[in-house]
Amino acid sequence: MANEEAVGGRSFWSELFATEVYKASQGKLVRQITCLAIWMIALLGSWRLYEGFFKEFQFRQWGLAGASGDVLRYGFPFLALVAGLWFGYRMVNWPRFADFLISVEAELNKVTWPSRSELVRASMVVIFTIFFLALLLFFYDMLWQAIFSSLGIS
Repeated sequence: MANEEAVGGRSFWSELFATEVYKASQGKLVRQITCLAIWMIALLGSWRLYEGFFKEFQFRQWGLAGASGDVLRYGFPFLALVAGLWFGYRMVNWPRFADFLISVEAELNKVTWPSRSELVRASMVVIFTIFFLALLLFFYDMLWQAIFSSLGIS
Protein backbone atom coordinates (compact mmCIF):
# COMPACT_ATOMS: atom_id res chain seq x y z
CA MET A 1 0.00 0.00 0.00
CA ALA A 2 2.91 2.32 0.66
CA ASN A 3 4.01 1.93 -2.97
CA GLU A 4 0.64 3.16 -4.20
CA GLU A 5 0.63 6.25 -2.02
CA ALA A 6 1.04 9.52 -3.91
CA VAL A 7 1.87 12.94 -2.59
CA GLY A 8 -1.07 13.91 -0.43
CA GLY A 9 -1.81 10.35 0.69
CA ARG A 10 -3.99 9.27 -2.26
CA SER A 11 -3.34 6.33 -4.53
CA PHE A 12 -2.80 6.65 -8.25
CA TRP A 13 -6.27 5.28 -9.04
CA SER A 14 -8.07 7.67 -6.72
CA GLU A 15 -5.99 10.50 -8.17
CA LEU A 16 -6.93 9.40 -11.69
CA PHE A 17 -10.62 9.92 -10.98
CA ALA A 18 -10.24 13.21 -9.08
CA THR A 19 -11.25 16.46 -10.75
CA GLU A 20 -9.22 19.19 -9.03
CA VAL A 21 -6.17 20.83 -10.53
CA TYR A 22 -2.97 20.36 -8.53
CA LYS A 23 -1.01 23.61 -7.98
CA ALA A 24 -2.83 25.37 -10.81
CA SER A 25 -0.61 28.45 -10.91
CA GLN A 26 2.72 26.63 -11.10
CA GLY A 27 4.39 25.08 -14.13
CA LYS A 28 1.57 26.03 -16.48
CA LEU A 29 3.47 26.09 -19.77
CA VAL A 30 5.26 22.76 -19.38
CA ARG A 31 2.12 21.09 -18.08
CA GLN A 32 0.04 22.41 -20.98
CA ILE A 33 2.58 21.25 -23.55
CA THR A 34 2.83 17.83 -21.88
CA CYS A 35 -0.95 17.52 -21.79
CA LEU A 36 -1.20 18.46 -25.48
CA ALA A 37 1.45 15.86 -26.34
CA ILE A 38 -0.47 13.15 -24.46
CA TRP A 39 -3.68 14.28 -26.19
CA MET A 40 -2.00 14.04 -29.59
CA ILE A 41 -0.87 10.50 -28.78
CA ALA A 42 -4.43 9.62 -27.73
CA LEU A 43 -5.87 11.20 -30.87
CA LEU A 44 -3.43 9.47 -33.21
CA GLY A 45 -3.83 6.17 -31.35
CA SER A 46 -7.63 6.22 -31.60
CA TRP A 47 -7.42 7.27 -35.25
CA ARG A 48 -5.05 4.39 -35.93
CA LEU A 49 -7.34 2.05 -34.03
CA TYR A 50 -10.24 3.12 -36.24
CA GLU A 51 -8.33 3.18 -39.53
CA GLY A 52 -6.06 0.22 -39.00
CA PHE A 53 -8.03 -2.31 -37.03
CA PHE A 54 -11.73 -1.59 -37.20
CA LYS A 55 -11.81 -0.55 -40.83
CA GLU A 56 -10.15 -3.80 -41.91
CA PHE A 57 -11.94 -5.98 -39.38
CA GLN A 58 -14.55 -8.28 -40.88
CA PHE A 59 -17.60 -7.84 -38.66
CA ARG A 60 -19.62 -10.41 -40.57
CA GLN A 61 -17.45 -13.29 -39.37
CA TRP A 62 -18.49 -12.42 -35.81
CA GLY A 63 -22.12 -11.83 -36.75
CA LEU A 64 -21.81 -8.09 -36.08
CA ALA A 65 -22.85 -6.63 -39.40
CA GLY A 66 -24.98 -3.52 -39.42
CA ALA A 67 -25.69 -1.36 -36.38
CA SER A 68 -23.86 -3.47 -33.81
CA GLY A 69 -20.76 -3.47 -36.02
CA ASP A 70 -20.99 0.32 -36.34
CA VAL A 71 -21.18 0.68 -32.58
CA LEU A 72 -17.90 -1.22 -32.26
CA ARG A 73 -16.36 0.45 -35.27
CA TYR A 74 -17.01 4.01 -34.09
CA GLY A 75 -17.67 3.54 -30.38
CA PHE A 76 -14.50 1.78 -29.29
CA PRO A 77 -12.09 4.31 -30.88
CA PHE A 78 -14.24 7.12 -29.47
CA LEU A 79 -14.08 5.62 -25.97
CA ALA A 80 -10.33 5.15 -26.36
CA LEU A 81 -10.03 8.82 -27.36
CA VAL A 82 -12.10 10.03 -24.41
CA ALA A 83 -10.12 7.83 -22.00
CA GLY A 84 -6.84 9.13 -23.47
CA LEU A 85 -7.95 12.75 -23.17
CA TRP A 86 -8.99 12.26 -19.55
CA PHE A 87 -5.78 10.36 -18.79
CA GLY A 88 -3.67 13.19 -20.25
CA TYR A 89 -5.53 15.81 -18.24
CA ARG A 90 -5.21 13.85 -15.02
CA MET A 91 -1.55 12.87 -15.55
CA VAL A 92 -0.39 16.49 -15.55
CA ASN A 93 -2.34 16.97 -12.31
CA TRP A 94 -1.02 13.83 -10.59
CA PRO A 95 1.04 15.29 -7.73
CA ARG A 96 4.28 13.40 -8.37
CA PHE A 97 4.26 14.09 -12.09
CA ALA A 98 3.01 17.67 -11.68
CA ASP A 99 5.80 18.43 -9.20
CA PHE A 100 8.29 17.03 -11.68
CA LEU A 101 6.89 19.23 -14.48
CA ILE A 102 6.90 22.26 -12.18
CA SER A 103 10.58 21.68 -11.40
CA VAL A 104 11.31 21.21 -15.13
CA GLU A 105 9.83 24.62 -15.87
CA ALA A 106 11.78 26.15 -12.98
CA GLU A 107 15.01 24.71 -14.39
CA LEU A 108 14.16 25.92 -17.90
CA ASN A 109 13.74 29.44 -16.54
CA LYS A 110 17.34 29.27 -15.25
CA VAL A 111 18.78 28.45 -18.68
CA THR A 112 20.76 31.14 -20.47
CA TRP A 113 19.68 30.85 -24.08
CA PRO A 114 22.16 31.83 -26.82
CA SER A 115 21.64 34.89 -28.96
CA ARG A 116 20.74 34.48 -32.64
CA SER A 117 24.31 35.15 -33.82
CA GLU A 118 25.76 32.64 -31.32
CA LEU A 119 23.20 30.07 -32.45
CA VAL A 120 24.08 30.59 -36.14
CA ARG A 121 27.83 30.33 -35.46
CA ALA A 122 27.47 27.18 -33.36
CA SER A 123 25.17 25.61 -35.97
CA MET A 124 27.65 26.34 -38.76
CA VAL A 125 30.45 24.70 -36.77
CA VAL A 126 28.32 21.58 -36.24
CA ILE A 127 27.25 21.42 -39.91
CA PHE A 128 30.79 21.84 -41.24
CA THR A 129 32.12 19.25 -38.77
CA ILE A 130 29.48 16.75 -39.91
CA PHE A 131 30.32 17.32 -43.58
CA PHE A 132 34.06 17.04 -42.89
CA LEU A 133 33.60 13.76 -41.00
CA ALA A 134 31.30 12.41 -43.72
CA LEU A 135 33.93 13.17 -46.40
CA LEU A 136 36.67 11.68 -44.25
CA LEU A 137 34.68 8.47 -43.72
CA PHE A 138 33.89 8.35 -47.45
CA PHE A 139 37.60 8.52 -48.32
CA TYR A 140 38.49 5.92 -45.69
CA ASP A 141 35.78 3.66 -47.11
CA MET A 142 37.15 4.12 -50.63
CA LEU A 143 40.69 3.40 -49.39
CA TRP A 144 39.67 0.18 -47.60
CA GLN A 145 37.57 -0.88 -50.57
CA ALA A 146 40.58 -0.41 -52.87
CA ILE A 147 42.85 -2.33 -50.48
CA PHE A 148 40.40 -5.24 -50.13
CA SER A 149 39.70 -5.46 -53.85
CA SER A 150 43.46 -5.49 -54.61
CA LEU A 151 43.85 -8.38 -52.14
CA GLY A 152 40.91 -10.16 -53.75
CA ILE A 153 38.80 -10.20 -50.59
CA SER A 154 35.70 -8.42 -51.88
